[in-house]
Amino acid sequence: MTRKELVTIAAGAARMEGMLELPASPIGMVLFAHGSGSSRHSPRNGLVAARLRDAGVGTLLLDLLSAHEDRSYENRFNIALLTDRLGQAASWLGTEPLTAPLSLGLFGASTGAAAALQLAARDGSGIAAVVSRGGRPDLAAVVAPTLLIVGGDDGVAVDLNRQALSELRCDKRLLLIPGATHLFEEPGKLDEVAQAATDWFVRHLGTRL
Repeated sequence: MTRKELVTIAAGAARMEGMLELPASPIGMVLFAHGSGSSRHSPRNGLVAARLRDAGVGTLLLDLLSAHEDRSYENRFNIALLTDRLGQAASWLGTEPLTAPLSLGLFGASTGAAAALQLAARDGSGIAAVVSRGGRPDLAAVVAPTLLIVGGDDGVAVDLNRQALSELRCDKRLLLIPGATHLFEEPGKLDEVAQAATDWFVRHLGTRL
């Protein structure tokens, strides 16, 4: 039986709200960082999260900005702020009794992907694996196993991710999904994202348990 709980995580004066869901005997944990203009209620991230839980991975779908903060265009694209918030959420998961023992992965979309990759590059982050969906990554010095997923018809993002892949010095893969655009709205394309992300996290999160 899946445990489901609405959680609130302090971030200075702000509060981040998220939905934590843990299957029975989870093999790992994935923290989601959505893109600008989206939220923890995103049906795209929700589909991926459901597939992960089916595979035994816990998920936390989180709003990194409060409703008030999200009204600011500048906040939505403040990658440093989003990265700090993601780090605070990761630290919170590391202190909660049910999630602390689990290896942690990050799934980021668009601007959330940039934040996920920057957090994974920090010394001592403890991130076990990263998946970037439709991001334009600033990879810095990521050492965690990293999967970049890009729509084959996503224009400049394809070239940017190919360049980023060449700069990574870790277990890495670039998956181009033919016929998919930035939001993977074409029939069946998001299912391909979900399956690829699930395979990646199951492979890398389970190795530390």
